Amino acid sequence: MRVSIDNATEDDLPELLAIYNDAVLNSTAIWNETTVDLENRRFWLRERLGAGFPVLAARNSTGRLVGYATYGTWRSIEGFKHTVEHSVYVCADQRGMGIGPALMNVLIDRARDAKLHVMVAAIESENRASIRLHKQLGFSITGQMPQVGRKFDRWLDLTFMQLNLNAEPNAEQQDEKE
Repeated sequence: MRVSIDNATEDDLPELLAIYNDAVLNSTAIWNETTVDLENRRFWLRERLGAGFPVLAARNSTGRLVGYATYGTWRSIEGFKHTVEHSVYVCADQRGMGIGPALMNVLIDRARDAKLHVMVAAIESENRASIRLHKQLGFSITGQMPQVGRKFDRWLDLTFMQLNLNAEPNAEQQDEKE
């Protein structure tokens, strides 16, 4: 499916809200159990954009918003300012059509343009489709945390994945080359 990807606006909030709340109610992609309202998503969007983070919207040929992606602060400590954590969500009836990879490729490009160093993914460990997507995009598994969350009356495991966004070697890699 061909989609166009651009920056989300406040006009997109009703559709973003529907996608978000569907994930809350029907998946372990979001570990919240309580849906949110339009004002919550308005505050969230303004906060993201105000911090300089992108919120991307994917639209199908009819203009329907079928997915969105964003990244933001991974940890608020200064030493982590070059690392971001991202989220990507696709309408339930549109999954498996290439929308997630399309959004992720644009999001990764935006992170590289912003001179960020690492993008982190925190994925519920049984979400094999998301783990497979991230591997295809070059992410590697960097950690597993068993039973750190709970939803739908069961314990959830968390898989961390990361993508190094540039080829800049760290000090240890530099020492090995010399």
